[in-house]
Amino acid sequence: MSRPQQQTPGIGSAIRAWLGFAILLTAHFAVRPLFNGRANVDFIIIAILFSAVRMRPGLAALTGFLTGLAVDALAPGSFGASALVLTLVAFGASWLKAVFFADHVALTGLFVFAGKWLFDIAMTLLTGGASGASLVVTLLLWSPLSAALTALLAVLLLTVFRPLYRPHTT
Repeated sequence: MSRPQQQTPGIGSAIRAWLGFAILLTAHFAVRPLFNGRANVDFIIIAILFSAVRMRPGLAALTGFLTGLAVDALAPGSFGASALVLTLVAFGASWLKAVFFADHVALTGLFVFAGKWLFDIAMTLLTGGASGASLVVTLLLWSPLSAALTALLAVLLLTVFRPLYRPHTT
């Protein structure tokens, strides 16, 4: 009796994952400034979440940390905040991948929404960007709107570019 072969991700899967990550990273710096507003799409969160589901938690945390350092290099006033928060988001996404990224589009959208909203909350609190009523409006109005737009785009990307962003479960 033969044993079932265990499927391992090939080099093609890794190339597609890095290509998808590079496209989203480029879109963050090329497309996002064109639609600058209070509630905008965060392509880096989508890139981190989509790549983290393909990695082990440690490698996902390292990816989040390095991406956060790149983002922090452009905002020296709050250097380190993005690195810390993206590390935690990437680690958490990788750790929870079996629960949320079961190739179910609605759950993926919900998970991206939660990841973006938590990212915004942590960044607002770490950088001291708002206080008083402005803090409440930012955390309860603009952050959820931005998270909803990011989740909507993530679901659209997951649907249209399925081979690039399909999670690999181990």
